[in-house]
Amino acid sequence: MKDIKEIKDYQIVLLGLIIALGAMISTFILSHGIVTYQKLSNQTLTVTGSASKDISSDKAVWKAFYETRSKDLKSGYSKITTDKNNIKAFLQENGIKEENIKFSAVSSYAVYKKLSNGYDSNEIDGYRLSQNVEVTSDDVEGLTKISQNVIKLIEKNIELTSNNMEYYVSNLDELKIQMLSEATKDAKQRAKSMAESTGAHIGALNSAKMGVFQIVAKNSTDVSDYGIYNTTAKDKKINAVVNATFTIK
Repeated sequence: MKDIKEIKDYQIVLLGLIIALGAMISTFILSHGIVTYQKLSNQTLTVTGSASKDISSDKAVWKAFYETRSKDLKSGYSKITTDKNNIKAFLQENGIKEENIKFSAVSSYAVYKKLSNGYDSNEIDGYRLSQNVEVTSDDVEGLTKISQNVIKLIEKNIELTSNNMEYYVSNLDELKIQMLSEATKDAKQRAKSMAESTGAHIGALNSAKMGVFQIVAKNSTDVSDYGIYNTTAKDKKINAVVNATFTIK
């Protein structure tokens, strides 16, 4: 009877060891599976997408300044007021509305006589007065022609200096949203191609960050880390960049 009891005890111990070993193996397999799943679920792919579009400016700005010199302020203000009226009449005759014409305040300063050594003396020799004018128009071509025809003002004895024309896009915010959407689509396509080349597939979009947004002259290759907004070209190109991160599955 004693031998039978010893055999039963041995079987119980052996069964316990087998159960314990099985539990350890099951735990290892389960934990290994969880780790593997976590690694796969945490895999991501970051790509850069871009988009570009040719556009034409729909708003133009022309800026200029004019000045006069006189022996006294009274005659100087009289002359610069006449110049202002002539400039305003010229612009209105060419189709520019009064509300689109802005004149700055008149600036004036004294001009001193020069000494023999080239330095200014304390004696006033006269005055210099100047004024700025800014014109805005949706008629881009029309305002461009006007800026090129200011010789008529110079012929009226107006000392006018014309600045370069400036060209803008009025619906820039709308275009920015559209271009960023296109750049994100491009990023997704790039990520898809890269993942499929390794036998994987892309999942959800984890994050997206806007990169450099640039408006350059058409056919330009200019690039800047801080972005560009070219205002000298009527025909432009918008470039948008997006950095996107996708999950891999």
